[in-house]
Amino acid sequence: MSKPSSFAEFWPEYLGAHRDPRTRAVHYFGTSLGVVCVLVFFATLDWHWLVAAPICGYGFAFASHYLIEGNNPKTFEHPVWSFMSDFYMLGRFLTGTLKPEIAKLPARA
Repeated sequence: MSKPSSFAEFWPEYLGAHRDPRTRAVHYFGTSLGVVCVLVFFATLDWHWLVAAPICGYGFAFASHYLIEGNNPKTFEHPVWSFMSDFYMLGRFLTGTLKPEIAKLPARA
């Protein structure tokens, strides 16, 4: 597969690496927990919460790729687009618009 040159090209590749609903659920939890950590940081100005944010967000996500999905996180290929995709996927899930995106994915090779 050629390297994506835009977020629009990257998104289906990212979503394809998150086919298992359990993987997505763990991502939603980690992303949400990371956001909570950032909010607590702003409320308390305790820097420990800022350090905890990426550990929570990425820790759960990485574990789900290795333990559930059986693939490597896309973060290593495109860190910024992957970060954006975590929130985009969560937003699509919360608005009920993710299932049609998953249905468009080609079958696994």
